[in-house]
Amino acid sequence: MSTTSGSKRRRNSTRHPGATDTVKGRAGRILAKGNKDATYNTAQDQETAVLVAVPDKRQPDTTTQEYLDELAFLTETAGAQVVKRFVQRLEKPDIRTFVGEGKLAEIKAFVNHSGASMVIFDDDLSPSQLRNLEAELKVKIVDRSLLIIDIFARRAKSATARTQVELAQYQYLLPRLTGLWTHLDKQRGGGVSQRGPGETEIETDRRVVRDRISFLKEKLKDFDKQSVTQRKSRTGLVRVALVGYTNVGKSTIMNLLSRSDVFAENKLFATVDSTVRKVVLDTVPFLLSDTVGFIRKLPTRLIESFKSTLDEIREADLLMHVVDISHPSFEEHIEVVNDTLKDIGAADKAILLVFNKIDQYNPDAEAGIDPDGGFEDMNPDEEDGTLIRPTLEQLQATYMAKMHDPVIFISAQERENIDELRALLVRKVGELHSQRYPNQTEYDEAE
Repeated sequence: MSTTSGSKRRRNSTRHPGATDTVKGRAGRILAKGNKDATYNTAQDQETAVLVAVPDKRQPDTTTQEYLDELAFLTETAGAQVVKRFVQRLEKPDIRTFVGEGKLAEIKAFVNHSGASMVIFDDDLSPSQLRNLEAELKVKIVDRSLLIIDIFARRAKSATARTQVELAQYQYLLPRLTGLWTHLDKQRGGGVSQRGPGETEIETDRRVVRDRISFLKEKLKDFDKQSVTQRKSRTGLVRVALVGYTNVGKSTIMNLLSRSDVFAENKLFATVDSTVRKVVLDTVPFLLSDTVGFIRKLPTRLIESFKSTLDEIREADLLMHVVDISHPSFEEHIEVVNDTLKDIGAADKAILLVFNKIDQYNPDAEAGIDPDGGFEDMNPDEEDGTLIRPTLEQLQATYMAKMHDPVIFISAQERENIDELRALLVRKVGELHSQRYPNQTEYDEAE
């Protein structure tokens, strides 16, 4: 949402839900932080960022660092450079500034000394916290939701995805208008004691944003109708959807199976647009879709906005749940994906669990398997909090024994066990095809 400084408002058109330029211009002007052209955008001029995490006192240090690593990866994906990390353990965040007074002073001192241009929090901030932090630190404040939305905005290519992201942006903006107006008023020279913009101004902006939200929702309904028509034209074929945590290799697997060139990159949310390809393996045809990756604390407004994209998952016959087994927190990632599938109404689907990146799995030490079927030392070590991980062979034995759904271990990058994956898909798709289309004999089932 870019803006040009000094542009005049066109009040007569602000109430029109289709007045795209007016709405974007006005909302962008409110978000602009300076008197020059700007965007509320984390990648402008390679900005430098300070990261802040506020875990509770029970969270292990290793987990806190993993979460900060993920936040740093998000920040770098958005185009900014991380220059410092701050952690404060609290039973609950400070209601006014999220961090305590002492930690805030520490962050402020570093920002002033380093010239960092933004501070990014690994949680969502309330409008009042956002306002208070900006007033205190005098730099851009970004919370986790805004950072993820910004990345989605960069990655969205199709008209549907761009509309979905824009809706999420305005839904994020709406409750924060008052604070952003106050910030803008101070930049114009007004002091704390001086009168800020009147309620009429703020209400006008709220009306503009609400109208835009309504317009975008109607636009997405039209896209949904088109998607339903397209999916109806695909009847007769089993539908398989790739799902998983972000950056686990779904697009690489998509390219291997479909022999296509879906964009794949070692960055978070490399795929935002859904891609559907017809795949034929050993004379067995099916539809394969690559979908947006999930992540810890995925903003609810993004899930809601991406309804039409998530329909590819909800209407699939089989979900290929791809897991990056080399990640220290892969089991938590499995839980995040399963919880998200439950949230979108897709928890009852047939699942093929695909552990990817076995070539990058490096256990720190061998570990025994506990009687409950898990790993007794996958928890932090009592002395130093580090994780002791089982061998790949132990993981394979355990997951293949305890999972009801089919499980396979592969390396998409190194093409390891890909033939086995294809054979498993042929068998599963053949079974699902017989169940869903019992009277159809388009192809012979593969053994």
